[in-house]
Amino acid sequence: MRPASIQIRIMGIRDYASTLQQMQSFTESRNADTSDEIWILEHPPVYTQGLNGKPEHILNAGQIPVIKTDRGGQATYHGPGQLIIYPLLDIKRHNIGIRRLVSTLENATIDTLSQYGIKAHSKKEAPGVYTDGGKIASVGLRIKRGCSYHGMSLNVNMDLKPFDGINICGFANLKATQVVDLDGPANSQEIALPLVRHLLDALEYQWDNCEKS
Repeated sequence: MRPASIQIRIMGIRDYASTLQQMQSFTESRNADTSDEIWILEHPPVYTQGLNGKPEHILNAGQIPVIKTDRGGQATYHGPGQLIIYPLLDIKRHNIGIRRLVSTLENATIDTLSQYGIKAHSKKEAPGVYTDGGKIASVGLRIKRGCSYHGMSLNVNMDLKPFDGINICGFANLKATQVVDLDGPANSQEIALPLVRHLLDALEYQWDNCEKS
């Protein structure tokens, strides 16, 4: 069987609220013939709170906006220098379970980090990717009409101080770390394509094309 094709979009820095609306609209309007896509981007500073997120996990937002969103999980922070990967996939069509998708996102990140000599691992009880120094990547998804949106964020080269304003993913005292502090690349785009390649290989997709949008 020929691997499924997928479109990769490199989108630069995009506002969180408008990107969320775009993901929702794409998912609502797609049909059985719509090609899957992966969006690669960054967001300006924003805290996001998951669908069942508890407000007490926002400790001190300061001047950073807080947006209630429709993914799973609790509070997290997005900002420049953090790599965002949004897989917009028809998981029903390709028989990809939600647990498999979460694990694949985690493992693709772990495999990519290992290329730069960074040891990382996942935790069964807490989605995401961790190093000995703290959490380096978060995973949060929404499945609607058999299709996924939202995705994962990888801290590459960013200001980590805003993470102190929340209980990261609902865990008190959990610290954030990032690639550049572990002697990895400072450029998120250098990491993006190897990570996406690991992800697509694991999900048996064929890289169709890649474009800036």
